[in-house]
Amino acid sequence: MESIYYVMAWACHRRCKHCYEDRFRPYVRKALDDVVGQAVRNAARIVDHFPERMTYIDLAEGPGQHSEKVGRIILSGGEALLDGVREAVTYPVIERLQARYRAVGGVNIIVQTTGDLLDDRIVGELLERGVYMISVASVDDFHVGMEGPEKQRAFVDRLTTQFQCHGMRASGVSAATRNGDEEAGPLFGFFGATPDNWIGKLWPRGRAWANSLPRGSIADNCNRWSGGLNFLHHRYNGSEVSVEPDGSVYPCCVKTALPLGNLTEEPLLEILDSLVGVPAYEAINLGQPQIMGLSEGWDEARFIEASSTTLPDGRPYENLCIGCDRFHREHLGPLLAAAKAKRLAERQRAARASAEHHLA
Repeated sequence: MESIYYVMAWACHRRCKHCYEDRFRPYVRKALDDVVGQAVRNAARIVDHFPERMTYIDLAEGPGQHSEKVGRIILSGGEALLDGVREAVTYPVIERLQARYRAVGGVNIIVQTTGDLLDDRIVGELLERGVYMISVASVDDFHVGMEGPEKQRAFVDRLTTQFQCHGMRASGVSAATRNGDEEAGPLFGFFGATPDNWIGKLWPRGRAWANSLPRGSIADNCNRWSGGLNFLHHRYNGSEVSVEPDGSVYPCCVKTALPLGNLTEEPLLEILDSLVGVPAYEAINLGQPQIMGLSEGWDEARFIEASSTTLPDGRPYENLCIGCDRFHREHLGPLLAAAKAKRLAERQRAARASAEHHLA
């Protein structure tokens, strides 16, 4: 697979008004222990259910030149470098990933952070663990203390100097596209919720929704990086999924209303392969969610109608994610449950066959 976006823990030191997830926020005392404990309990099982290899075939190359490339796992939060999260979750996950993939082609590990907490010691500890890239995701006006170009420029300059002192190079690839694995690490990069960047549209989720900030329109869809485009084609370039701290897996970073399955229970590729040919997920895979309901009597006009709603501040709003959410809630729960039951039955049959073979 080319890319996995793994949200390891919900804890964050910020409560940004544009965040797509309400659970990213400060936690204290028992609440912090609970979210860190969830991350610690689940991380090993989640990582062990990632693909056996984190490599992919790049079909974007010329004819006869489809080489195998090293994929990436993006480790995020919340804030992955928080005290209490960094030592208990982030560093052990990095070490487990390196051990898992070292002998089978490797993996490029990207740590995504607000950058607030970075210092020479933490940068050094990340590089000692073989981190390929540190991606700073807070260069925008929504992050308190970062408002305006002067503050943002000073922040970027300070961290750039720090990174360069550790022998890191600036990535030449935009965060709005694939982070090209042809670049030699270790790398650093910056992005934020700016109009021209990765989440510039602001997704209809979480506090962004509550604050009536979403900017994506009916013209925006899954047909983009970090959308659902090509998520089922895990052997080839362009495939990415998103994983939450409880192991829930989704076809996009925005997240569908229901998860595809859970990586504390099942291997990722078994979940994906079981949904190949399912019309709703093939539509997301094509980057055309508006056709996901055709087999259930939802033509495109019905889906567009279901994609209309009202923002909390009363303004009318249209976004295909809204229609996708409604279709999931109305139709896809039983389908996902049946797919999970079928996968379980197939694993049980395989286990029985293996046991009988060994007995013979």
